[in-house]
Amino acid sequence: MTTNDQHDINLVLNGDTNAFAVLVNRYKDMVYTLALRMLKNREEAEEVAQDTFIKVYKSLNRFKGDSKFSTWVYKVAYNTSLDRLKKNKKYLNNVTIDEFTQHQVKTINNALDTLENKEREQAIQRCINLLPGDDSFLLTLYYFEEQSLEEISKTMGLTPNNVKVKLFRSRKKLAKILKSHLEPEIIEHYG
Repeated sequence: MTTNDQHDINLVLNGDTNAFAVLVNRYKDMVYTLALRMLKNREEAEEVAQDTFIKVYKSLNRFKGDSKFSTWVYKVAYNTSLDRLKKNKKYLNNVTIDEFTQHQVKTINNALDTLENKEREQAIQRCINLLPGDDSFLLTLYYFEEQSLEEISKTMGLTPNNVKVKLFRSRKKLAKILKSHLEPEIIEHYG
């Protein structure tokens, strides 16, 4: 994928603007998903996705290849989403973190294991959507895009250790949401 990215980038930089459409098609779904996770609004996520690709196009000549192109695009999407949040002065819902015992976390994991794969993914996606933007963005990159801590740190402008801490906290918030949204009888069955 990286080789294809670089080939398409070179074409764009040499004047082939149609090659940029290939890059947009390759990353548009994930950029939109990440923006939606942060903004919680479809129209704004669409605008941020468009703004992201405009910024990527205008600054494509500044892409140095120090990281994967996807990481760079996701960083632009992240920063554009943050700018939109600041501009609109929207405040994210905060989820309180309760102390979870090992047993409670195991119970949640066991309850999730009883769901079918498709149902489990849908349940997790719905719960991730309830998280504040940064948390859902981070979990999406880590679990669904399978990015490394290093790649996420470049995207979000944090140290890998800071990403680890944020990932831990995001998981705790997600566990709380999952616990409250899973059917109580499933949890009781494993309690």
